[in-house]
Amino acid sequence: MSVVAAERSREGVRGGRRVLNSAMWALLIPGGIALGAGIGQYAIWLGVIVTLGFTGLAACLIGGSWHRAGAATLASVSCFALMLFAGPAMYEVYMKTAGDPVPAVVTQVVDKHNRRGPSMFCTVTETGGDHTVHRVSQQQNCFGQAEVGDRVEIRKDPLGLLKPRLPDSPDQENTTEIAVAITLGLLLLTAATTFYAGLRRRAG
Repeated sequence: MSVVAAERSREGVRGGRRVLNSAMWALLIPGGIALGAGIGQYAIWLGVIVTLGFTGLAACLIGGSWHRAGAATLASVSCFALMLFAGPAMYEVYMKTAGDPVPAVVTQVVDKHNRRGPSMFCTVTETGGDHTVHRVSQQQNCFGQAEVGDRVEIRKDPLGLLKPRLPDSPDQENTTEIAVAITLGLLLLTAATTFYAGLRRRAG
């Protein structure tokens, strides 16, 4: 084999490894963000740690190791956006598809104002069984659509890990579909940016 042919062979091997390495990170980073966002629906502090960890990893890898500053900025922004949309989207889809419907009555609605703005909390009591009481927040879809005395059908997590979710109001139609579409778009953007940066990485 000639020197030129040998060099081309080595370049081909390095190129193949770069493609596989870039693809691995393109799956790992958005997947890790989605995982952290999902965990955040159960334990907020742990979800924040995981998502921020993967966001920092993306910035260091793409901007520091691969020397693609623009791609690092775009990936970081999309990772932060994923933190906001992925968790609620997964929670809503899970509860609407796998949640157990349980009849309940709204017994209290509280609108609190703090430094982060208004926060609503709803207290609902199951009308059957042992009349279990649940206190849910805006994270569980308490946005003032239900008033005290209203009979609603909440969705309970069959695994018992997540708080029940209040039903949507008529003006909340398609909000879950929109959140899922945004989440998928951000996942693709993060993956594509990471993959492109990996292919176009620069030597230090």
